[in-house]
Amino acid sequence: MTRDSFADYKSDGANWITLATGEYYPDILKDACALYEPVQVMFGQLLARSESSVRLFLQIAGVQNAWMRVQLARIFRKYASPETPVEMLKKKTKAQQICDQFGAGFRPIHQVQRAYNSRPVPDEALCAILWEYKDRGKKGYDLTERFFALFRSRFPDLQIRGPERSGKDILLGLVFKDYPNPGRPVDFMIYDAGGEKPLAVGLARYDSDRGGAQEDDRTGGYHNCADEILGYARSHGLDIKAIFLNDGPGLLLGSMWDDYARLERSWADKILVVTLRMVSERLTREWLGG
Repeated sequence: MTRDSFADYKSDGANWITLATGEYYPDILKDACALYEPVQVMFGQLLARSESSVRLFLQIAGVQNAWMRVQLARIFRKYASPETPVEMLKKKTKAQQICDQFGAGFRPIHQVQRAYNSRPVPDEALCAILWEYKDRGKKGYDLTERFFALFRSRFPDLQIRGPERSGKDILLGLVFKDYPNPGRPVDFMIYDAGGEKPLAVGLARYDSDRGGAQEDDRTGGYHNCADEILGYARSHGLDIKAIFLNDGPGLLLGSMWDDYARLERSWADKILVVTLRMVSERLTREWLGG
């Protein structure tokens, strides 16, 4: 069967996705409790000497160790302020602003104390919740690392750049000096053998589970990204392609597969949507043009 587009793989899509390994419950509890018990203990110490929930949060924001501070902020959100976005709580420099904007809605300190004292230390339930954050992003890191290795084995003369696991994204403003949205991040870029001519920009995501608004946000954001990058390339006479590397069971949910197929069709021969298993047969030198 000849498959010319991402849409052609939908009928047996389950055979073209790569499943990441996971961890079993309750097997994780021993390690989770060992890792997060000191965080829970420190939270209790800060709680005991805080006269208000605002004061508790400001004390958490003053913790020097970044990892500990983020974990404490996550516990604070669970006990005192579930409506505050967790990403805001992580920002040490925004602590007073967060208190000004959300402090009135923080749970009263005596209620936080009562709730905290009602649970054991370590609290297995809380440790299991925090454990879920620990490897967030790991599947995406695994995906890019495996793609880099696969790409280099297929095209040893071409260059691929970007963070292979964690690390700073490539900002297109640093690649193209007059790029209209200099803060646009991409996950990788492919260059010719000399490393001077860019052939493709790429974004990589592992979708464990997607649906509803998240699904629309993801593909809608990709459409905007593709239009921005390829529009810039066309206006500057650059022959640059866009690669969207996506994998995981989330592709099989809702309209995700059809949405990605429409994305690929939106710029004829300029966009390639692939899973890891499709790379060998769909990502070709002829398409890259290098």
